[in-house]
Amino acid sequence: MSFRTRRVIFMTPFYMLFEFFLFKYIFMLFYPLDDLTLLILTIIVGILNVVPMLAEEKKTRFITRLLTEISTTWMWASLMFLIDIIVIYVLGQFIELSLSLCLLMLLAVPLIGVHAYWKAHKLIINEKTIKFDDLENDVNIAHLSDVHFGAVRYKKIITQIRDALNDVSDICDVAIISGDLADGSSVVSKDDFLPLRDVKIPIIFTPGNHDYYPGIKNVVAACKNAEIIVLDNESIEINNLNIYGLTFSFGDIEMPSDDELKSQIKEDKVNIINYHVPYDWSKHSKIGFDIQLSGHTHGGQFYPLKWVSELIFKYNIGLFKDDLNHYLHVTTGVGSMDQPIRWGTDSEIVILKLKKN
Repeated sequence: MSFRTRRVIFMTPFYMLFEFFLFKYIFMLFYPLDDLTLLILTIIVGILNVVPMLAEEKKTRFITRLLTEISTTWMWASLMFLIDIIVIYVLGQFIELSLSLCLLMLLAVPLIGVHAYWKAHKLIINEKTIKFDDLENDVNIAHLSDVHFGAVRYKKIITQIRDALNDVSDICDVAIISGDLADGSSVVSKDDFLPLRDVKIPIIFTPGNHDYYPGIKNVVAACKNAEIIVLDNESIEINNLNIYGLTFSFGDIEMPSDDELKSQIKEDKVNIINYHVPYDWSKHSKIGFDIQLSGHTHGGQFYPLKWVSELIFKYNIGLFKDDLNHYLHVTTGVGSMDQPIRWGTDSEIVILKLKKN
């Protein structure tokens, strides 16, 4: 049983308790339900949260993927309904709210949900420019992260990435994935990433935390079958780039020392460190890495978590530059974690244009 599965099972009783009272207060506005009916609804939600996930760990099926998508989307809607209930309660202390107004506020949730679901599945291409004084030739990198291939975002997202990368292959030299290619919500087989073999530029990947949930060996095997270059505390040189993949510190995985990282620096190259989380940028910059590529945050993925993410992560989203003229780029990612929802963020691939200053 994966870490992700254990986490979900542990949290499910608390989630069910939350759902019980959410149902209770929503229906109190219109037609109160008895506790037995509320309990039945709560049990259904709890079953939808756990059973499809357990089934997906063994073998992926359309029905369990569909049920997982319904369950996770409802989880997002529950958070939005909670906000509605709080707003209705607070406003009700000062003014009298009509039932029609309360209903309108609740109906806003599915309307926002339709837009946010579409937003999560619409992959866009953004461009950003990075300038260096001593760059010999211009280089373009397609940076992506957090694909989260799994029960919620299945094979379509892989073909979507293939098509998008091929669309920019004429202007890009390499594609770099900063972790979480897999989600951990379903098994990963060796052929799952096969469409990426058709991409016309090299693809480099370094694992993130979610890549360990379905078994890192399965993810690596699927990558190698798709001819994706896996950098696990290793480096590779492409054109004027020296790209080092720093493994995510998961469990008892030993991380390289600062001296080992320094030994990876090539003075005549643009040194890039591909690290899933936007941490330790200052240290990596001082060591000599010109660019750190990260993901992990999803930019918060949707409101109000977007605001929470901005408080938690010093570098939540975007391109940052320090006094050493070194850069950190944090992408919002391609996929979506748990809920197939984006509101206030984009599913993106970012073309980083390295140019001479």
